[in-house]
Amino acid sequence: MLSNLAKSFSRKYCIGASASARQTLAVQQRIQEKKADALQGGGTKRIEAQHKKGKLTARERVHVLCDPNSFIEADMYMEHTCSDFGMEKEKYPGDSVVTGQGYINGRLTYIFSQDFTVFGGSLSSVHAKKVCKIMDQAIMVGAPVIGLNDSGGARIQEGVESLAGYADIFQRNVLASGVVPQISLIMGPCAGGAVYSPALTDFTFMVKNTSYLFITGPEVVKSVTNEEVTQEELGGAKTHTTLSGVAHKAFENDIDALLNVRDFMSFLPSSNRESAPIIESIDPWDRDVPVLDGIVPLESTAAYDMKAVIQGVVDSREFFEIMPTYAKNIVIGFARLKGQTVGIVGNQPKVAAGCLDINASVKGARFVRFCDAFNIPLVTFVDVPGFLPGTAQEYGGIIRHGAKLLYAFAEATVPKLTVITRKAYGGAYDVMSSKHLRGDVNYAWPTAEVAVMGAKGAVSILYRGSKEVERHEQEYIDKFGNPFPAAIRGFIDDIIEPRETRRRLCRDLTSLSGKRLTNPFKKHGNIPL
Repeated sequence: MLSNLAKSFSRKYCIGASASARQTLAVQQRIQEKKADALQGGGTKRIEAQHKKGKLTARERVHVLCDPNSFIEADMYMEHTCSDFGMEKEKYPGDSVVTGQGYINGRLTYIFSQDFTVFGGSLSSVHAKKVCKIMDQAIMVGAPVIGLNDSGGARIQEGVESLAGYADIFQRNVLASGVVPQISLIMGPCAGGAVYSPALTDFTFMVKNTSYLFITGPEVVKSVTNEEVTQEELGGAKTHTTLSGVAHKAFENDIDALLNVRDFMSFLPSSNRESAPIIESIDPWDRDVPVLDGIVPLESTAAYDMKAVIQGVVDSREFFEIMPTYAKNIVIGFARLKGQTVGIVGNQPKVAAGCLDINASVKGARFVRFCDAFNIPLVTFVDVPGFLPGTAQEYGGIIRHGAKLLYAFAEATVPKLTVITRKAYGGAYDVMSSKHLRGDVNYAWPTAEVAVMGAKGAVSILYRGSKEVERHEQEYIDKFGNPFPAAIRGFIDDIIEPRETRRRLCRDLTSLSGKRLTNPFKKHGNIPL
């Protein structure tokens, strides 16, 4: 009897085990099928259509951006939950976005890449949840977020759920601001409410001829204003990098953009808890730069290129310029001194004589605040004759916008090094990281002039009606057209030879590595937006 019970139990166990094994194999088979479906995105035809436009697919972009075999995809099996308009019949594993984490130059980065081959990359509630999940993780661990945008906008079939998804992402953008770097790379259309996520991130890059950013498309613009405009004219890379200032830089194609972003990321810390990255530099920190001795023309009104000054001073002449085609009268970007990342701000005498205007002030202020938020020291090269005069500037609010740059420099607590190369006139002198705004080290070249205004303007006020204008102008130049008035008052720490600039800045940067400065406690300041 016991033998019969044992045989019966064994038979049932074998049947159960066999069923369990079949189930396991079936699940494994299903997993492989789902993975294969997810990797196909919207299918071969849509992938081919993407390639014909000169664009990579969402996953191809991720693999170019990340170090080899470092990307781990998350939520590959998520599918949309919409059952209206026949949507339940068309589902794709992963939906319309690829999310996950990977490494760029050996450093952890969270990435989402919108997949235009699936419902045109449109944002569903599931799409938004996937993006929000990796953003939450990035904030928690202190790692950058990069968004590769290629989307037709909200998924109309999901209605308000899609709009809620956008708002959820916007909220994460705001919470992550100043905590981890956020980079947006526009690689296709980005329209409607979708544009506000890139606008909230720290840097927005575009791809020429294939990427577009606009609130409303050409058709809506025509119906409302009767203006006829193309997509490229309305929201293309050229428009946003030269006219609107919405985008920070444009690249030739997908691969060029992704490789440049890899290079760009090497300048940034992973979060606000880290110091600016330091790499080994082969460029001697104490080398002289003789070419700088003659770079400023003897004629005070003659132009020269501030970028040549910057490249002469920084490591290996490597300067990653930000917004190079917008507000060209100010130059901003990242470089290295003695291997350490620094943020560079400089007036550009070649454009509008280096005057500060509305666009230059806003451009500079946003950059200064980013550097301060992420512990990147600031190096400022000054040659500024003042704020640009005129009714257009006054009516446009130059007072309010100029105050943004003043506020940014004054608020910054990172090491601040300043070099006055030539003119530093009026309020613009104060604004450009002067000693009065807690500048740590302020140098002047022998060609520097620190004054309320230029000689002609000053003489016209001081000696109105005088017939000896030339003599008075020369007297004014002798008195103020040099760095001594500022130096004897301690507003300039030293007058240095231009060739010494690199060596002095590198040394000061090392000395200031232990700087600790805090602002008074507040919920937040009220910058004049």
